[in-house]
Amino acid sequence: MKLASLKLSLLSASLTLLFACSDQEQTITIIKEEKQPVLDVIGVNDAANITPIAEIISETNTEFFKVRPQLASQVAAEQSSVGYYYFNKLDNYDINKDLMFRNFMAAKSQQMLEHEPSDDPITEDNRLILANIYSYYAGKTDFNFGFIDSYFGHQAFIINQINGPLIDSIAVLTNNHKIENSKDAKDFIERLSAFVEQSKQVRNKFILDADKGWVPPLAILNSAHSYLNNYTKINVTKNSLLLTFKDKIANITSIDLAEQKQLTNDVKNILINELYPSFNRIADTLITYKPKAAKGDGIWAQPDGDKFYQYTIKTQGDSDLTAEEIHQLGLAEVARISADMDSILSQLGYEMGTVAERMNALGKEIRFSYEDSEQGKEQLISDLNQQIKDINNIIKTQFKTPIPYDVTVKAFPKEVEETSAGGQYTPPSLDGDMPGVFWINLRDMSAITKFDMPTLTFHETNPGHHWQVSLNMAQQFPLLRKLAPYNAYVEGWALYSEQVAYEMGMYKNDPYGNLGRLKAELFRATRLVVDSGIHHKRWSREQGIKYMMDVTGNPHVEVKSEIERYMVWPGQALGYKLGMLKILELRKQAKRLLKNKFDIREFHDVVLLNGAMPLVLLEQKVNDWIASK
Repeated sequence: MKLASLKLSLLSASLTLLFACSDQEQTITIIKEEKQPVLDVIGVNDAANITPIAEIISETNTEFFKVRPQLASQVAAEQSSVGYYYFNKLDNYDINKDLMFRNFMAAKSQQMLEHEPSDDPITEDNRLILANIYSYYAGKTDFNFGFIDSYFGHQAFIINQINGPLIDSIAVLTNNHKIENSKDAKDFIERLSAFVEQSKQVRNKFILDADKGWVPPLAILNSAHSYLNNYTKINVTKNSLLLTFKDKIANITSIDLAEQKQLTNDVKNILINELYPSFNRIADTLITYKPKAAKGDGIWAQPDGDKFYQYTIKTQGDSDLTAEEIHQLGLAEVARISADMDSILSQLGYEMGTVAERMNALGKEIRFSYEDSEQGKEQLISDLNQQIKDINNIIKTQFKTPIPYDVTVKAFPKEVEETSAGGQYTPPSLDGDMPGVFWINLRDMSAITKFDMPTLTFHETNPGHHWQVSLNMAQQFPLLRKLAPYNAYVEGWALYSEQVAYEMGMYKNDPYGNLGRLKAELFRATRLVVDSGIHHKRWSREQGIKYMMDVTGNPHVEVKSEIERYMVWPGQALGYKLGMLKILELRKQAKRLLKNKFDIREFHDVVLLNGAMPLVLLEQKVNDWIASK
């Protein structure tokens, strides 16, 4: 039996957990045995050992969803698994309530960590991973700004152009609120009223943060203002909330025409008289703070911003690397992938210009373009669905355990096209009634290239996000562990899956499709460079845009939204490459040690069936599997 002293960390390779309730890190001793680790915590609280782990999980689960019920709606969780009737509630961003929520999650993290270790491996996994997740949702007390997002954790700016309550709540109401009877319809209206109140809470939090010096960069204020302004310019009769509501109640026989009319008018009145005015007030508030906008585009320009970036490297990148080391790693990966692309392009007869210039020219060839029309958009979505079918036909060659959930492709709603990414994934409902969704951005059909699409599809669906998330949700885990928000694991897996699709033969006799795959990997490598460039090396937004366009050849409209995304989500863009490289490292090690005993299907089960987790725990799971063979 080997003793090793480590620190348990939130999403870090050294497994150090930073407790939000204390500025001190808890030092623990891990005793490694053949199966699961046994943790001997210094200064164990006796009270923690009295309360069973299952009871702590249940209590924390209920309190979490009382503050963040929208996550429950996103996965259509049963009322019994959430702990209360949540279908008429939205997330609460009241300043005092939010502080209580963060303190509660920090206390529960501490209680779980200090609990006596369990002899049962599953219970012990739950204890360690949930302690980690609870701390993630507590945020870090050094930074009392921003908000706690249900996936991204501690975020710096509660108002921005890409996520946050003012965007996410609309998505929940339109996509995740089921209406099957009159009560469901009235719950929707209650939630719409709650959204108005939530928007006021968001404005109050923005002002509180801004008055402490945390004002987003001007570009982010401008983009957020543009979103709010464009939203209220939409005629209410064409608002997605109203249209969705009308569609959902139209065919419910238990709601007669008179009640349908009354309910629809209720929705319309809230939009006209409450929500639009609240959005306009927030937009006006942003204008008043533009003169106080941060003087730099990176998080470094905020109070203690350099410290916050190091925190996000751990929470979002799951890494102990320094920002400078990440920057250099990114440059090296950009050089390696660019060389591979140069070789393929030269073989295809494209020899003049940089890789980016050649890829840009290639993407403009008519044979790789979709028609900019409704017919062209329908054809694109049809092609993406066909790509999912194609890989599903051969997925058993590398994957052993099937998934229980379907996935479909949809276009982003018009009102969020401008500020959304090129593609995005949302999980299915736990009951399977709602499939996972691969959202594709159709704002600029001229920017969509056919040879890019297969890789994006495999990343967002199978064997990428949808495959991983579906298997995670299908396990007998506590609910918050089913929804584990480990960015480096989740995004690392999705990027790794792009290479797996290549290894499965999806690009056989298709060098252009393979160029699209390498282009996507190059894009993720540039993220290491520009994220650390903006937040550590103090690049401007324009420097980031220029570098990414020069390296990838992607159009300005796409790169602009990407760079502004990184400005809002420091560290998040690091998870893709850092996670992928870790999984590849573990696979290489397993192949080297197991030789002819290595089975790729078993390896993928080990990585996926234990659920999303910190990469250091994933490494231990892989090592345990190697030892077992």
